[in-house]
Amino acid sequence: MPTPRPGAPGTLRTAVLGGTGCLGRHVCELAARRGHYVLAVARRPRPHVATHHRFVGLDLARASPESIGRLLREHRVDVVVNATDAANATDGWARTDEELADLNLGLVCRLLAALGTVEERVRLVHIGTMHEYGEVSAGTVMDEALHPRPVTPYTRSKLAGSQAVLAATRTGAADGLVLRVANVSGPHPSPESFPGKLVALLREAVATGDRMPVTLGDARRDFVDVRDVAEAVLKAAESTATGQAVNIGSGTAVDMPTLVRLFVTAAGFPAEILDERAQEVRSLGGAWTRADIRRAAQLLDWRPRTTLAVSLRDMWRTDRAEHRPVAGR
Repeated sequence: MPTPRPGAPGTLRTAVLGGTGCLGRHVCELAARRGHYVLAVARRPRPHVATHHRFVGLDLARASPESIGRLLREHRVDVVVNATDAANATDGWARTDEELADLNLGLVCRLLAALGTVEERVRLVHIGTMHEYGEVSAGTVMDEALHPRPVTPYTRSKLAGSQAVLAATRTGAADGLVLRVANVSGPHPSPESFPGKLVALLREAVATGDRMPVTLGDARRDFVDVRDVAEAVLKAAESTATGQAVNIGSGTAVDMPTLVRLFVTAAGFPAEILDERAQEVRSLGGAWTRADIRRAAQLLDWRPRTTLAVSLRDMWRTDRAEHRPVAGR
């Protein structure tokens, strides 16, 4: 892979931790299109890492503050986006409490320590989750004043990481924002996410000619397109606002049966392909999420632009393009 030349004077130099992941890849792509000099930082490269990104291999689960600080100094980084998330790993559900704490909090603490070793101020955009707020009553519009009460090991560790960033901004040790992101849909979903599982189920149904079995729980959630999230990240990176948590979502709550039917019809199939089964479904967060996104509009001039139907349609089209049978096989 050719190494890109450093950006021109004045170009924002952006390091995306977890840059090969389901969100990080979109942030890298959009940042490159915006003219940033982009470093995709992850444990190992992936085939989709673009030639106009520079990949830096670093095991973020074990990287020391010294090694992270050295990377920031060597590449003269202006902005760090922390897009890592233990739940996006293939074994995310099997993580122990200790592993979750190390990945979602330990890395944040080591990153904050590393920022203190860099002479020039580096801006930090930390990606949290709406699930940090915990369970809320159905109908609640969740704004940033809501007191977080997470109950799962995953959400507690994510909240602890976000709180560490906010605490550092209050003391002046860091400059940046926490983005609390709703459920994400769109191209290249995490296989562990509900949208990612829907794609796999429909792919199997198409391949076998069978119906698509799907287990649905009694939940309504806020879904936002991953490309809109990347746009919010870039606006946060380029903003001067600091020391706040900002909700990023669609501002609507959709029930799971509606989401699934919209997915298959947007993909071009009749709803009758579905074999729906109702039971309690394991989740990283509560049964209801609906983000209040007014602060994002006021602070970042950000609003979601992609409808859920388009997001789900593009999610399927991207998967079909990647899994298209090779001629002659």
